[in-house]
Amino acid sequence: MQFQQLQYFVAVAETRHFTRAAERVHVSQPSLSQQIRALEKELGAELFSRARGNIALTDAGEALLPLARRILADADTARHEVQELAQLRRGRVRLGATPSLCTGLLPDVLRAFHDLHPGIELLIEEGGSHDLVRELARGALDLALVVLPLPTPSPALTTVELLQEDLVVVSSAASPAPRRPVRIADLQGEPLVMFRHGYDLRELTVAACRAEGFEPAFTVEGGEMDAVLGFVRAGLGLAVVPRMVAARAGRDLRVTALARPGLRRTIALAHRSDVAPPRAARELQRLLLRTRTAAPKGPDAEA
Repeated sequence: MQFQQLQYFVAVAETRHFTRAAERVHVSQPSLSQQIRALEKELGAELFSRARGNIALTDAGEALLPLARRILADADTARHEVQELAQLRRGRVRLGATPSLCTGLLPDVLRAFHDLHPGIELLIEEGGSHDLVRELARGALDLALVVLPLPTPSPALTTVELLQEDLVVVSSAASPAPRRPVRIADLQGEPLVMFRHGYDLRELTVAACRAEGFEPAFTVEGGEMDAVLGFVRAGLGLAVVPRMVAARAGRDLRVTALARPGLRRTIALAHRSDVAPPRAARELQRLLLRTRTAAPKGPDAEA
């Protein structure tokens, strides 16, 4: 008895037609009929009644059908499990993240994932939440780390909150120390280094300043995270950045907390609702979900 014979038997039993069954399993009708006869010979019983061209299951066929379905289902499960394990030895994960998360959150998580699954290729795409949501929707990413609330909420995406992170003010270590802690209102008139348009941090900072009744003053704008930190080190102005980024920025930057209520952002992990991520992506998802606590709150003192 062969799996292929059972597959052909189930196809005939469900279609009650040898030609249509052959089309379903992509073989010629004579080949399918030959394999059914071989199965009947092996079992010592006819499985189908073929009177006047009508195909019906015999008692033996009725007894075999649920068993055959179970055997085929078990074979599919075994094949799927082996393939899933193989995916953890090779393959890829396509992860999108905002640039600040690539700098702050991801290095440690990706190192842990690489240590566990060194054969998995990690493809990282940086972008704003709006761009990442679009890439998820068109299937170009398996997972994405985004900032909530999404600019355009989508029912086609599932989001799980990972953490809430404080924002802090960074300045050059060579510049005069700002008051501690800094209020948003204290940023009025201060030279700010600002991210490019489309950056979640830009929108959050500008909105907070406007809520205090003023427009922020930019000395330099349009950079990515590394460029912004470099401009701050050079003494061109202050910047509002996530605490995790500031913690990795080095001792040539001063880190100052924002006065209560301060500014916080919510980080979430997103994937498509209609498609389950591949096994390797689910393993990375599991590691990321272990960060579902408040982000570490480093000391408020200068760094």
